[in-house]
Amino acid sequence: MNTRERFQTVFNGEKPDRLPVIEFAFWWDKTLENWESQGMPKGLGNLEVFDYFGLDRHKLFWPAIRAENFPEAPWEGAPVLYNENDYRRLKTMLYSDDRIRETVRLVEEIRPEHESGETAVWSYLEGFFWYPRTLFGIENHLMAFYDHPGLMHEMNSDLADFNIKLIEAIVNVLKPEFITFAEDMSYNHGPMVSKEMFDEFMAPYYRKIVPLIKDCGVKVFIDTDGFVEPMISWFKEVGVEGIAPLERQAGVDVNRIRAEHPDFLLIGAFDKMTMPKGECAMREEFERILPAMKMGRYIPSVDHQTPPGVSFENYRIYISLLKEYAEKAVK
Repeated sequence: MNTRERFQTVFNGEKPDRLPVIEFAFWWDKTLENWESQGMPKGLGNLEVFDYFGLDRHKLFWPAIRAENFPEAPWEGAPVLYNENDYRRLKTMLYSDDRIRETVRLVEEIRPEHESGETAVWSYLEGFFWYPRTLFGIENHLMAFYDHPGLMHEMNSDLADFNIKLIEAIVNVLKPEFITFAEDMSYNHGPMVSKEMFDEFMAPYYRKIVPLIKDCGVKVFIDTDGFVEPMISWFKEVGVEGIAPLERQAGVDVNRIRAEHPDFLLIGAFDKMTMPKGECAMREEFERILPAMKMGRYIPSVDHQTPPGVSFENYRIYISLLKEYAEKAVK
């Protein structure tokens, strides 16, 4: 099997020759700098790092919504707008057709590798919790559900229309293996909003866009950190088919999810905090997630980006174990 066939086989609930061997979230720059100081060749791009470690190739696209002259937030999580008038003023720098054309050019570049089966392709889209937060800022966004409900709906309606145009442009070039909505709407104690808030402000826009993606033969994922388990049923109601990265430190249990949601697609779940501890700890972690790996519809990977504290040698051990268990899971 080639890389694309393995992804598609797992997502269809069938048994591949082995599970895909991937790093779901590309490495932090500090992690790569650390490894380069310990012997890894310098200056490798993401696909070249995949090749160096013998990982399956996959290419991520994250289409831009904002024009280059869109104002930067003065600090992480700060607002760039406060009200309807600000949004009207800044809207001329959002949802640009130039950004769609830019994405199409990038997708066209990878099309030969995708068609050969050598490289799986997936794309992020900004989700309906994530996107208003990037405009309102973290604190004001949570208040905006009460202070600016009409503006919240307007933002998400505009976003849904733009995302639909993006999807149509992308699938006209190739059909990604999956599309993931960036959300980050949970942390270590669970969801940051209630089910009622989700149903009012986010679900209508997922119901508008998810069927379009699925009609194209593309799987639909959510990326949200923290303790995601209470929200899985919410996302299933609007047609979402999978979730990542399943952070262990937040209490996520991939075996429990698999038992409760046998058809849901999963990526991630390997506890990254075991990686600095050496082979025995990592093997124990693989044994923990092996039951879910054997049940299918699950691609194991680090439950977020590999942290800089993981040595080059320990990462090589991790990759060796990942390959071993990718085969063990299908036997």
